[in-house]
Amino acid sequence: MTVLIAEDDQLHRVFARRILGEICSEVDEVHEATTRKEAIELVRTRDLHRAILDLQLPDGSGVDVARALWAVNEGAQVLFWSNFADEAYVRSLDRIVPDRASYGYLLKSASEQEMRAALEAVFFKDRRVVDREVRIVQDRISNRLGGLSDTEYEGLIDIALGLTDKIIAQRRRLSLRGVQNRLRHLYEKLEIPAAEPGRPPQYNSRTRAVTVALERGLINFDVLTREQELLDSWLRRRRV
Repeated sequence: MTVLIAEDDQLHRVFARRILGEICSEVDEVHEATTRKEAIELVRTRDLHRAILDLQLPDGSGVDVARALWAVNEGAQVLFWSNFADEAYVRSLDRIVPDRASYGYLLKSASEQEMRAALEAVFFKDRRVVDREVRIVQDRISNRLGGLSDTEYEGLIDIALGLTDKIIAQRRRLSLRGVQNRLRHLYEKLEIPAAEPGRPPQYNSRTRAVTVALERGLINFDVLTREQELLDSWLRRRRV
């Protein structure tokens, strides 16, 4: 059994490796990475079966490492280990986890006993283990009344990237009216006050929506970096 630990904090790496050694004597190799780039290189050059991934690495997200790992080994078992339960990360994971994959999402505030139990469940019992705080976020996302729908979240990403209504319409294959309706629903969900007739608006709705989203952890730098890469790829295809 080969394991990847992608974590930039040395104390956390040592801790994870110690717990792993205590619960399993059949580990053949443990490969350590401190950056996203190093971790993805190990994924490409080593036969990895399991991984412990920090979601926030110095040069990107552990989500990208998991995506690369599952691309070459859909059965790989992954424990995401993070200081954050941001909706941005939770949504990112929902998009990439294979249907039958066993994975966990544990916060670093968890106890040593919880870490051990999570590793045992994910790595040796093929179960999914999700921290209580993360489950709350998942429930909020799935709540159609309170949470953002996938299309509303797409709208949030688009305005956070600075796209005009016209470009959003082309990218998402919508009419201009469709874009405006999508954004209107987004603003309502984020409780951005609409302009009152005869009075100047309190806010620029787009800027306020991005600010609220950042405050609530709906988007973050890692997610926007990934989305910018996808946007750049789409723009290049349009020019061909």
